[in-house]
Amino acid sequence: MFLPMLLTYLYTDQINTANKTGTELLDFMIVSDKFMLKKLTKFTGDFVVKNHLQFLQNDPVGILQIIYYCKPLANLQEICLEKICSKPKILFNSNKFTQLSAPLLEIILKRDDLNLKEIEIWENLIKWGLAQDQTLNKDVTKWNQDNNNTFKRILYKFIPLIRFYDISTKDYFNKVQPYKKILSKELRDDILKFYMIPEYKPTYTPRHPKCNISSIIVNQEHIPLFASWIDRKERENIKVIPYKFNLLYRASRDGNTAAAFHVRCDNKGANIVVVKIKNSEQIVGGYNPLFWDSSNTSKTTKDSFIFTFTNKNDPQSAKIAYSKGDKDSIQCYSNCGPIFGYNDLYINYDNGDDKWNCNVSSYPTLNLPNSIDVDDYEVFQVIKSN
Repeated sequence: MFLPMLLTYLYTDQINTANKTGTELLDFMIVSDKFMLKKLTKFTGDFVVKNHLQFLQNDPVGILQIIYYCKPLANLQEICLEKICSKPKILFNSNKFTQLSAPLLEIILKRDDLNLKEIEIWENLIKWGLAQDQTLNKDVTKWNQDNNNTFKRILYKFIPLIRFYDISTKDYFNKVQPYKKILSKELRDDILKFYMIPEYKPTYTPRHPKCNISSIIVNQEHIPLFASWIDRKERENIKVIPYKFNLLYRASRDGNTAAAFHVRCDNKGANIVVVKIKNSEQIVGGYNPLFWDSSNTSKTTKDSFIFTFTNKNDPQSAKIAYSKGDKDSIQCYSNCGPIFGYNDLYINYDNGDDKWNCNVSSYPTLNLPNSIDVDDYEVFQVIKSN
């Protein structure tokens, strides 16, 4: 299969990657490595890395299996695992998911950055486990003790990797409890204790999915907080980040003018604004659940908020204030940048400078100064993830 490709390369110093699948190219890369064709190996590897998302979407199991069992592809393995963890449905919705090898499944379930609800991880583990023994009835209520023992042997390595404490009581009762016989009594008792005693804190590591954000002001550590504020939840209850944050505007990059702001941000839906205060680690900002426009009007909402981090590197320094729901919750004026409230937090370019101003009115106070010198500010479109 690979001989014509190798001969073509040796005679022409070129390789045709058209119509080749990711698994075919990886196999070809392994062959070229064995023949010590370093330039060809590097070219093929670079091409696979560049197009890894497309190849993963087409055949995630095949790609992962080849990468896992080939040591020269170790760096590509981490790239693909990170992509699978950030977009797990590429793998878990694949019709070949149940063909994934046990060692690879174990690696994936061990990862703290797997961006999937824990109950969905459990359901996929059950699906994978049932596929490993076709004699098992899909209806667990019809199992005998031998069936339970068989299933327990299949999943014994994976049970400790499930973060049961991140599963709601309702989901536990409906989707985990039917398989209780494959869980140890100690584990079942500890989960019950967690559900029944609010102050009980079990020892485990929650998953913390990585959240990429193209920012020079905030980083991925801020995203769970932003998501929890948008959904009005405690940060600890945000197990999967339900939003994407796409950079629309950066003042230092796009021009610190009202016109530049409106060109990039008008009619883009919900968004969050972050502002870096000059000569400090403090940031301020706000969330607009509606949209910006140049209509020279006000908008009413109770879901907008403003916030501050006294130290952007310390999540505990954050303070937040939700809109009181008055008619000026959000203001949109063509000669201004973002305006939260009746001038609670805003930049007015008519002043001829780039200062931000704060005057308590439509939001509870955050004790910000009336005038703020800033280094930069950014606006991110907030998109609900599928």
